[in-house]
Amino acid sequence: MANKCISVNATMGEGWAVQADIRDHKVVIDQPLEARGTNEGPTPLEYFLFSLAGCIGTIARIAANQQKIELRSMAIKVEGDLNPMGLLGKATEDRVGFQQIRVEASIDADLSSEEKQVFLDAVCERCPLHDNIKLATEVVHQLS
Repeated sequence: MANKCISVNATMGEGWAVQADIRDHKVVIDQPLEARGTNEGPTPLEYFLFSLAGCIGTIARIAANQQKIELRSMAIKVEGDLNPMGLLGKATEDRVGFQQIRVEASIDADLSSEEKQVFLDAVCERCPLHDNIKLATEVVHQLS
């Protein structure tokens, strides 16, 4: 199967808000008022964690359908720790990104606790975002 390219084009004007039209959905990333933003949307870091939760949920639904599991619902909590000094341009020995990201899931399905753990482990192994975070992915940047 050929690789699939997924693309997003975003723009930023005078303020802090970054906007994109993604498949007819208007999406806004912004900063909270206390960080000089207008609070029009979540921060990039919040969207990043949300996208991981969304990917895990989506893959769980696919896997449940494939395995004939009645997945009634799933609550996914994702949190990460980072030292903001690097992104603020200040000296730090910590990396700029998250030092740790934690995923906690509550699964409503007719499975034992052990089966739920096996299911969650398999889902996370299939999740592209989980993979991109867990393993190094080359990121290339350039001026256009």
